[in-house]
Amino acid sequence: MKVDAKGLLCPEPIMMLHKAMQELKSGEKVELYATDPSTEGDIDRFCKFLGHNLLNKETSTEPFYFLIEKQGSKN
Repeated sequence: MKVDAKGLLCPEPIMMLHKAMQELKSGEKVELYATDPSTEGDIDRFCKFLGHNLLNKETSTEPFYFLIEKQGSKN
């Protein structure tokens, strides 16, 4: 699943990611594309808090890219 949050500011990218994660089963992945620099820290906290795996992040150029794997049954 891909989430396009380019041009959106906090908290919208995280809200869109949270909604996407609710639609996934454990082990499935979502790709998030964003341009808000605060998204990097938000994604780190989101994954840590909910127990999801941040498999990859590319934040050297826009759009920023994050690959997150859903874990467990937490939403």
